[in-house]
Amino acid sequence: MILARLEQADRYLSLHPDFTAAIALLRSQPLTDLPQGRIEIAGTMYATVSRSPARQRSEACLEAHRKYIDIQYVISGVEEMGWKARSRCQHPHGQYDAEKDIEFFTDPPDTYVTVLPGEFVVFFHDDAHAPLIGTGTVHKVVVKVPL
Repeated sequence: MILARLEQADRYLSLHPDFTAAIALLRSQPLTDLPQGRIEIAGTMYATVSRSPARQRSEACLEAHRKYIDIQYVISGVEEMGWKARSRCQHPHGQYDAEKDIEFFTDPPDTYVTVLPGEFVVFFHDDAHAPLIGTGTVHKVVVKVPL
């Protein structure tokens, strides 16, 4: 997991060949102008823009992905995200959904991070995460980078 401000993103571009295009999208325009929904970027990489109500910690399940890395960028609102190493998750909640590339766990997160507007979090395939924790509405972009 990586937590950083968008201005610091260049230091992480070498971690994956598609990170350059992902960060370029986040820097390309006022993100408040992006329509909600799915935005195709290149190949199988895409982004989802949403405005969602935040929830309590007790309502947020850990999730993990096998095919994509998440770059979650907060446009407005304050979002808390739970984290736990996927290898430490012991309580799956349902089966892995290959079509949606998601599996859920009922384990509690080991830690929480607060993500402010202008900050992003990178969750790799071995990072289970519980997003959208907090109060109010969170406006965000999630870039899905294929592994």
